[in-house]
Amino acid sequence: MTDIATSANAALGDAVPAGDGVARSSTPALVVEAVTKHFGDIAAVADVSFDVGGDEIVALVGPSGCGKSTLLRMIAGLIPTESGRVVLGGETVDDGRVSLPPEHRHVGLVFQEHALFPHLSVGRNVGFGVRSSSGERADRVRTMLELVGLSGYGERYPHELSGGERQRVALARALAPDPALMLLDEPFASLDPNLRDQIRTDVVSILRETATPALFVTHDQSEALAVGDRIAVMRAGRVVQLDTPEAVFHQPSNRFVAAFMGEADFVTASDGFGSSDGEPESEVGLAMVRPDDIALTVDPNGDATVVHSEFRGSSWCYTVRLASGTTVRAVRTHIARIEVGTTVTVGLVPGHDPVPIPNDPIPNDPIPNDPIPNA
Repeated sequence: MTDIATSANAALGDAVPAGDGVARSSTPALVVEAVTKHFGDIAAVADVSFDVGGDEIVALVGPSGCGKSTLLRMIAGLIPTESGRVVLGGETVDDGRVSLPPEHRHVGLVFQEHALFPHLSVGRNVGFGVRSSSGERADRVRTMLELVGLSGYGERYPHELSGGERQRVALARALAPDPALMLLDEPFASLDPNLRDQIRTDVVSILRETATPALFVTHDQSEALAVGDRIAVMRAGRVVQLDTPEAVFHQPSNRFVAAFMGEADFVTASDGFGSSDGEPESEVGLAMVRPDDIALTVDPNGDATVVHSEFRGSSWCYTVRLASGTTVRAVRTHIARIEVGTTVTVGLVPGHDPVPIPNDPIPNDPIPNDPIPNA
C-alpha cells in the first residue's frame, strides 16, 4: 500500500465500543471516525462514526437523501472525505487529506444496477477482479458460481439472465477476490417483492457462510431489521441511532427513529394510557405505541371511535380516535372486522407498555408515518 496505508492508532488494537456500548472484535473490518462530506452548503454526511465487526453485517438505513449512499461511496473510495478517517482492517485508507483509490481498498461492491459487463460471459464477469493464474481464476469462478447457485451458467451472457440471476452474478463477482468487506447499496431495490425476499435471504446466507463482514445500505426498514446484526439509522447526514434491530425498533432514540422504523403513534398522559398492568403512566412528555400494542374491544359505552380501516390480507389495521382527539392505530386478525364508526374501548395488550420518547434532536424535516389528521 501507499504511505497513507498506515496502521491505525493503538486504540484500534483493543476492543472497539460501538454506539450500543458493546465491545467488538479487536480488529474491526471497518471503522469510520467523524467523517464529513459537503456538497456546496449541504452537509451530506456530518461527523459520522461507527464500526463494522470482523464477522458482522451492519444495515445502514434512512430516508432518501439522508447521506447513506454518499457514506458508502466514501468508504469504497469513490468519493473522498473532507475530514475524519476511514479505517479498513486496521489500516487508514482515507484521512481527509489523502485517499486510497477503490482498487487498493480490498472491498467488494454490489449496487442496485448490477453493473455487469454486457459483452462478457457470466464466467468472465465473475473472474474479472481475480488476480491469479488462469487455472486458479477458473477454479475460483466455478466455486463462486456454485456458491450463488448458478453452476453451469458460466457461458451465458447477462442479457440471458433474470434480474435475480444477474444480482447473484454481481454478488459472485464481488466475492470472487475474497474482499475484506462487502458494501451493498440497495442491491435488491430493482427486484420484484417476492424475488427480493428470496434473493436477500440467499445473499445474507452466503455472507454468513463465507464469514464476510458487510455494510448493507437500504431505505427499507423491514429489510434492515431482517438483515442487520446492528442497524445504523441515518437522518440529515448523521447516524442518530446505532444498535441491535430489537433495540432500534423497541427502544428508539427519538421520535424520528420510532416513526421511521415502523408504524408508530405518539401519546401523552392526557390520552389515558398507563402500563399494560394498569399502573399509572410515568411522568413522561411523549410515549410511543405501535399498532400491535393496542387492544380494541367493541363497546357501545366506550370513549373511542374507529375512524378508518385498512385491509392488509392477514390483518386489519384500524385508526381509532381517542376521547382526547389523538388517533392511534391497532392491528387485529383478518377475521376480527370492525366497521368504521364503531365505538370501542382502547387498552394495551398485556406486556406491551408505552415507550418514553426523548425530544427529537434534529427537527428540520418531517416525522414519517404520523397518524392521519383528525377528520
